[in-house]
Amino acid sequence: MKTGLAHLYIPGPTNVPEVVRRAMNVPMQDHRASDFDQLTGSIFEDLKAVYGTTKGRVALFPGSGTGCWEAAITNTLNPGDKVLMARHGHFSHLWVEMAKKLDLDVQVVDVAWGAGVPVNEFARILGADRHGDIKAVFVTHNETATGVTSDVAAVRAVLDGALHDALLFVDGVSSIGSIPFRMDDWGVDLAVTGSQKGLMSPAGMGMLAISEKALRAAQTSKMRRAFFDLADMLKQHDLGSFPYTPPVPLLHGLKAALNRMMDEGLPNIHARHKRLANGVRRAVAAWGLDLCAEHPTLYSDTVTAIRTPEGVDARDVIRIAYDRYNCSLGSGLGPLSGKAFRIGHLGDLNEGMCLTAIALAEMALVEAGARIKLGSGVAAAQEAYVMRPAEAKLRLAAE
Repeated sequence: MKTGLAHLYIPGPTNVPEVVRRAMNVPMQDHRASDFDQLTGSIFEDLKAVYGTTKGRVALFPGSGTGCWEAAITNTLNPGDKVLMARHGHFSHLWVEMAKKLDLDVQVVDVAWGAGVPVNEFARILGADRHGDIKAVFVTHNETATGVTSDVAAVRAVLDGALHDALLFVDGVSSIGSIPFRMDDWGVDLAVTGSQKGLMSPAGMGMLAISEKALRAAQTSKMRRAFFDLADMLKQHDLGSFPYTPPVPLLHGLKAALNRMMDEGLPNIHARHKRLANGVRRAVAAWGLDLCAEHPTLYSDTVTAIRTPEGVDARDVIRIAYDRYNCSLGSGLGPLSGKAFRIGHLGDLNEGMCLTAIALAEMALVEAGARIKLGSGVAAAQEAYVMRPAEAKLRLAAE
């Protein structure tokens, strides 16, 4: 029998703050009522701030980030359109497979799992596309399977350098709300996220941000869609509502989560995630283990994917953590199954929670046969997190 708290350190769904859970405990209400926009109005505005856009629109779809992938494609492209994508992890792979199922002509650039989006290869391909056959470029901003964050701004620079008019699609499911995302500055046309990651809410809502350019493309898109029709959704959003019954309790929770984020401030949220991630990475280095990410410039501040040493099955590490210590760690996906495990560090999280994740992972590693020194990772993370007196005074003065 398991006692005490269940420790959730997967990269999503993430921990839901108590204030968000309480906010969802509401009676059912009329989503056609004239005052329903009092609930939704601030949600749309706050989400625009999270996305980093003043020019774009945000649509909320009941479902998930994956549902919004489909909404983004079916509302702006046409069957047979050529698109450029990179495959460097489980979720970029799933996006490629969806694009194929939706009858797009997919040009895939395969790179190692642990690499980022191949900007230079994209530049070569786009530069050679003299007739503009490529209608969209897809970027997985944060590949959750490998703990890799790619440079979206660099892809935009490549598009601009090639004078290419392709739409820029971005999967920001495990990045938006946790690390900087600048939709307008980066020239992103469609960006997808979900409620269950950095937005600290239960799974069940997908968010799609759309640029003015993408809205124009939507006017000529001939793909079949019904539930995911963007025009229907935005028309009702203008009235503060939805074209069909929305998950009202989730909206109350999302509103509370966004209020909490606005109170903390997005720059502070981004800095907190960077600080917490740095501590986790310091712990991994102290264990003498490798990350899946190939280079420090690719390290994700929302999830760390850790390669287990030779002879240690990552599935045993995950099983021991769950069975013995009531701790959920992320599994290795695809070719990383049995070779890596993941620690998610995004959303409602602080130093104590990260230290708990490190300590429990450390014990599970040892029990699975890894030869690491107990306490080494915890101590390394503590060094990263502790504020010396001089630093504490500076931070207090800044506040």
